[in-house]
Amino acid sequence: MTAYIVVDLTPTDTTKLQEYSAKAAETLVPFGGKFIAKGPIELLHGNQELKAKAIIEFPDRDSAANWYNSDAYQAIITLRNQAMTSHFHLVG
Repeated sequence: MTAYIVVDLTPTDTTKLQEYSAKAAETLVPFGGKFIAKGPIELLHGNQELKAKAIIEFPDRDSAANWYNSDAYQAIITLRNQAMTSHFHLVG
């Protein structure tokens, strides 16, 4: 069953965010992951804590979890944390 990692975020350093985004995209490939949506949020209901969202699709839950826990992705978490405030959710 297809799984998704949904990222809620607010950029804090746009230069570092561009670097992180490029590196993160490369780490998705071995796990069959791909960005299916990313950008600013238009709030339709409720309270908005963070300003943007990214949705990453994976073939299954294990692939998504394995990507997040991979050495390649873990190596860029410090850069991620310098680039944005974020919440990551695994769905599916």
